[in-house]
Amino acid sequence: MYKIMIADDEGIVIDSLKFVLEKEFGRDCVIEYAKTGRSVIELAETFRPDISIMDIQMPGINGIDAMKEIREKNKDVIFIVMSAYDKFDYATEAIKLGVLDYITKPMEKNRIIAVVKRAMAMIDKERARRSNDLMVMEKLEMVIPMLESGLIYSIFLQNKFSEEAYNYKNILGINEEFGYMMAVVCGERDEDSNLTNAVGSSVRLQNHYAELRSYIKDFCGGIVGNVMSNKIAVLVPYDKKEMDYADRNALIEKTREFTRTLQKKLSGDFKIGIGGVKEFSKMNESYDEALQALINANGRVAHADDLDLRCDYEENYPVDTEKRMFELVEKGDYVGAGNAAGQYFDWMSENFSDSIMDIRLKVLEFVLYAERLLYVKGGNTYEFKSRTDYLPTVMGMDDLSDMKTWFLNKIIEVTQKVENNRSEKSESLIEKAESFINRNYMKDLSLDDISRYCNISSYYFSKLFKQETGENYVEYLSRVRIENAKKMLSDSEASIKEISYSVGFSDPNYFSRAFKKYEGVSPTEYKDGKTE
Repeated sequence: MYKIMIADDEGIVIDSLKFVLEKEFGRDCVIEYAKTGRSVIELAETFRPDISIMDIQMPGINGIDAMKEIREKNKDVIFIVMSAYDKFDYATEAIKLGVLDYITKPMEKNRIIAVVKRAMAMIDKERARRSNDLMVMEKLEMVIPMLESGLIYSIFLQNKFSEEAYNYKNILGINEEFGYMMAVVCGERDEDSNLTNAVGSSVRLQNHYAELRSYIKDFCGGIVGNVMSNKIAVLVPYDKKEMDYADRNALIEKTREFTRTLQKKLSGDFKIGIGGVKEFSKMNESYDEALQALINANGRVAHADDLDLRCDYEENYPVDTEKRMFELVEKGDYVGAGNAAGQYFDWMSENFSDSIMDIRLKVLEFVLYAERLLYVKGGNTYEFKSRTDYLPTVMGMDDLSDMKTWFLNKIIEVTQKVENNRSEKSESLIEKAESFINRNYMKDLSLDDISRYCNISSYYFSKLFKQETGENYVEYLSRVRIENAKKMLSDSEASIKEISYSVGFSDPNYFSRAFKKYEGVSPTEYKDGKTE
C-alpha cells in the first residue's frame, strides 16, 4: 500500500490525478489532497505520505516552502513537482530538496504513471532494505546471547583467555583491553550471609533469564553468561588497567541499587560480587575474586579491591615472569619456559646472591610445582620416590651457575614431557580411530560410534581428528570407502550398486557423486579405464 498526497489549488487537476492514479493502481494506493500550502503541511503531518505530488504555485505558502517544512518531519517522502511554469529557479530549488521529477502542466497521463511507478519502485526497494535490516537485527538478538555465553564459557573452560575467546571478543566488537567480572547470585533468602535454596533459585533464574539479562544489560552493558547453578557471570569491558577509588565507590553504590531493583522486579534475594580489573587474558582470575569477595564479606555487594584477597609481593618481584613460566610449562613450550626460568633465576642471582638457602628453596618450590602441573595434565605415573635425590642435590650446590643449570634442565624436562604427552595422546587416539574405521568402514558408522569407541566426547574427537589429520571425520571415512571401492572396481566383477553397498554407501547415486568428487571420474569410467 502506497500513500499518495496531491497538493494543488485547482480542483480539476486534483480530480484528474485521482482518476488516473486510482484507475492505474487501484487498491494499491490511498490518496489524500490539499489545496493550500498551509493545509498540505498539516495534512502531511497526519497522513505521512510516501509520495507527494506538489504544485509549486499555491495560495499562501508556496510549494517549495511547503516541501521544506514537510521534509523536516518526513525524511523519506518522495516529491514529484508539477507546475504551469517551466522556471529554472523553481527547478533548482526542487532538485535541492531531492525531488524525483519536475513535470510541467498540462501533464501527460503516461508520464505521470511512469514517474509514480518509479517512486513506488524506490519505496519498495527501501522497504525491502528496511525489512532485511530488521530481520538481521532480529537474528542478532537471538545470536548475540549465544556469542556472549560462548565467550564466558571459553573463559571458564580454558583457565586462560584462549584464541577461541579472542575470536568471540572480536565478533562482539569488544575493543577494550581490560575488564572485570561480576558474579550475580540468587537465593531464596539471606541466612548468615548465605543465600539459601540454590537449586530452586537456579530454576527461577532460568525461567526469568531473558528478563534478568535485559536488566543486567541496562545496568552495566556487560557480556552476560548463562545460568550456572544459582549464578550468572558477567564480563564488563573497561578502558583502564585500574579502577580508582572514586569509580569503585560509585560502582558499588550503583550495584547496591541494582540488587534492590532486582529484588523488586524478580522474586528472591540477590548478591553481586565484583572482581578486580584485569587484562582479558586473566578474566577467570577476576571471576574467582568476585566469588571470593562474596564469601569473605557481608552485605549484598562486595568488591575484591575492598578486601584482602590477593598476595602482595615485595618491590621489583618478577610476578609476570613467574606466571609466564608456568603458563608456558602448561602449554608445553619448553623453549619459552626455559627462557622465563632463566630470567627468574637471574633476578634471584642479582638480588639475593648472598641468600643461597632462599634460592635453593625457591628452585625446589618451582620444580615441584612444575611437576605437579605435569601430573595434573595426565599421561604420567606418579612415583613417590621419584624425587629422592632432589633435596641432597640442591643442598650440595654452592655454585649458582650449577644450580641454574639444574633448575633450567628440570623446567625444560617437565615442559617437554607435557608436550610429548599431549602429542602421544593425540596420536594414539587418532591411530586407534583410524584402525577402527579401516576395520568397520563398510558399516553404518557414525561420529558417535567412533568417539564412543575412543572413549572421548564426539565434540572433542571431531576437533582433535581434524587437527591431527587435516580432514574431518566424514571426509576421512568417505576417502577410506572410495579407496576400497577402487580395489573392488579393479579386481571384482560386482556391479556398481553392489560395490557401493559393500563399502558402506547406502545410496548408489550418492556413491557415484562422492567417487567422482574424489577421483574426477565416475565409478563406471574408472572401471572401464582399468579393464582396457
